[in-house]
Amino acid sequence: RIHLMAGRVPVGTDRAAVAGEMETTLIENLRYAADLLAQEDMIGLVEPINNRITDPRYFLNTPHQAAAILEKVGQPNLKLQLDLFHCQIMDGNLSRNLETYFPLIGHIQIAQVPGRHEPDSPGELNFPYIFKFLESLGYTGYVGCEYAPKGDTLEGLGWLRSYWESRGLQHGGSSK
Repeated sequence: RIHLMAGRVPVGTDRAAVAGEMETTLIENLRYAADLLAQEDMIGLVEPINNRITDPRYFLNTPHQAAAILEKVGQPNLKLQLDLFHCQIMDGNLSRNLETYFPLIGHIQIAQVPGRHEPDSPGELNFPYIFKFLESLGYTGYVGCEYAPKGDTLEGLGWLRSYWESRGLQHGGSSK
């Protein structure tokens, strides 16, 4: 799996004025990438990144926009990389978005909102609920941790040990 970036709206350019051209270019580029990736049996991932905080110029901002583009591209080896941090900032309603876009999801990423820290840090998201919800949907893929640890890396993974223990699992997870 590889993240295929959507690009940025050029500096000083009105987003609405270039949206059509940028979408056309992105669709052409994704089709080209999908063909190359298919030769290697790889999955391409497109990730909506919020333009409210993280990257005001990033072209692809919502799961809805990403889903529409993936539909237009029409390649089975292109999927949605859903970063719950960005999704919460742009749209909220994570349970509904996960359900709606589940067939397109090829990878999930997490970080607490608003600080983009560990899932057990104070914030808007209830990760034990989200993890159970993902299981109920049948998600078996990886969950990537894309956050800025408050301390060192091992400290920053302490939440995972606590989560496993709360589920009655040994350190390192289960064989699932």
